[in-house]
Amino acid sequence: MTRFRSYNFVAQTHAIMYYSQRTTKGGFLISEDSGISDTAQGYPHTPGIWRKDQMEAWKPIVKAVHEKGGVFFCQLWHAGRVSNYSFQPNGNPPVSCTDKPIQTDVDLRGYDGAIFSPPHRLTVEEIPLVVDDFRVAAKHAIEAGFDGVEIHAANGYLIDRFMKDQVNDRTDEYGGSLENRCRFPLEIVEAMAQEIGPQRVGIRLSPYADYSECGNSNSDALGLYMAEALNKYNILYCHVIEPRMITPFEKHITKNSLLPMRNAFKGTFIVAGGYNRDDGNEVITRGGADLGFGRSLLANPDLLRRFELNSVLNKYDRNTFYTHDPVVGYTDYPFLDTNS
Repeated sequence: MTRFRSYNFVAQTHAIMYYSQRTTKGGFLISEDSGISDTAQGYPHTPGIWRKDQMEAWKPIVKAVHEKGGVFFCQLWHAGRVSNYSFQPNGNPPVSCTDKPIQTDVDLRGYDGAIFSPPHRLTVEEIPLVVDDFRVAAKHAIEAGFDGVEIHAANGYLIDRFMKDQVNDRTDEYGGSLENRCRFPLEIVEAMAQEIGPQRVGIRLSPYADYSECGNSNSDALGLYMAEALNKYNILYCHVIEPRMITPFEKHITKNSLLPMRNAFKGTFIVAGGYNRDDGNEVITRGGADLGFGRSLLANPDLLRRFELNSVLNKYDRNTFYTHDPVVGYTDYPFLDTNS
């Protein structure tokens, strides 16, 4: 989850405690989204991994997770048109699959007053350069000590927009048909798998979500196509946002299901979507998915112990999700006892 505490796009030392607190032996952690290039940023103080100093800054954080026996993947991200001139090199337009800007002034955090600049439509010649940025970022993540990477292809960011037909208005080989719209993410998957090995690659998808004007007319078909196509590359896992999370923070009633994707994908299938202990156990028991926790783990560094004891959970404070304080709402959530 994005935390906005990596000043000047460099992971900070306070992240050592944050991630270490949430590590258990054999536990699997996915980092906050890390930019793959100087055009990837769309928010303040999010980490990057395209430069050597950024890569070096991650090393002690990764080491702390490993010292506690955790497995740590780096989430790699490009904001696409969820950005503006102020975050872009030389004040250039952000890049996207389209040249149409986001019309809303509400960002993915639910904050009013967001400014989204009209984007530059990536040319067919420019798209391979972005694919290579993802490849290089994956290489840097492994050099920083991460066990693998997760491609952030969800939540209305760059990759997600290529897949969604209500945004992607291209008429070239990256637009139009479902196969064409999925070409870009699959090229990234292939490049990463070749660079660091498929067993070190996962991907995050949100075929049913409509974040920042990023909807799709047939989400069932999109999700199933991607699940089946990913099998060709033998990647480690597919991480999907539940259909009920059409918007970022509230559950919606829906008849849509991830079961067809679960049945189609041959690797580990992780789902996320506002789960608690009881409904999480239920979906695992019936074989619906493996499971991931975000906000609950954010507020409960000892979440697994609390689940084991069926103990009450700390309530998360959404007001501190995206502040820049290195302690408050970050590393000050209490453990069950002082011996934790």
